[in-house]
Amino acid sequence: MTGEEVPPLALSAGHRQSPIRPPRHRVERRAVWWWTIRVALSLVVSVGALGLTYWLWDGGRTWVGPVLLATAAGHLVTGAVMPTVRYRVHRWECTDLAVYELKGWLVREWRIIPISRIQSVDVARGPVQQLLGLATLRVVTAAHEGHVKIVGLDADVVARAAAELTALTQATPGDAT
Repeated sequence: MTGEEVPPLALSAGHRQSPIRPPRHRVERRAVWWWTIRVALSLVVSVGALGLTYWLWDGGRTWVGPVLLATAAGHLVTGAVMPTVRYRVHRWECTDLAVYELKGWLVREWRIIPISRIQSVDVARGPVQQLLGLATLRVVTAAHEGHVKIVGLDADVVARAAAELTALTQATPGDAT
């Protein structure tokens, strides 16, 4: 082994060993539409407000105009790039040991929550998610940064995962703090 190679770490769970690895499952392909629609709605609101300001306030046009153009350009670039990159990166997995999440499009974040630390399991579905048949699974611990929020999953998958995680946490000893 050279100095550049790093052996996989292993976590012990009883007599089992499981290597630390990226989560196995991708989010739904429909999540790309959800993220795109969210950027489009943000574009309409922010550019609409700035456009109205530009139109109504003559004295602010010298700075509102460039801000309006920069905001529109930023939203267009974000809408063109972010949804596809997020889809390629986002992964999740629930096992009998932990809940895993890998997310991000500019900054990658990988979270692992052991089953024994889970305090609550939540399911959320906003209006656009409902339209697309998607849902968000949120797994919460007592820690300040102790939650996993897995977005863009099929609503039926989230319902099953929430039920399975609830059963697992009830059967797992620990104080969930």
